[in-house]
Amino acid sequence: MQNLENTQYFKVDSVPEEGAGKVLSTVYEALTEKGYNPVNQIVGYIMSGDPTYITSHKNARSMIMKVERDELVEELLTEYIRTKEWQ
Repeated sequence: MQNLENTQYFKVDSVPEEGAGKVLSTVYEALTEKGYNPVNQIVGYIMSGDPTYITSHKNARSMIMKVERDELVEELLTEYIRTKEWQ
């Protein structure tokens, strides 16, 4: 049985061939080119896991499915914090 008094550490060890940031950039570009709202579509994919939120244009759907969704969230949050000007 697990010790419930300690904080659990969560880390996915699989590393995709391309980093999550590069994948997000490519997916964003592909969605924009096809006329979709990339933020809405990426959020839909992250929340549901349904790959049909992502276009197959530029192989974007295949690329994003190779990255764990928690890694995408981690990349987005890391980049947000990195660029945020803290007062």
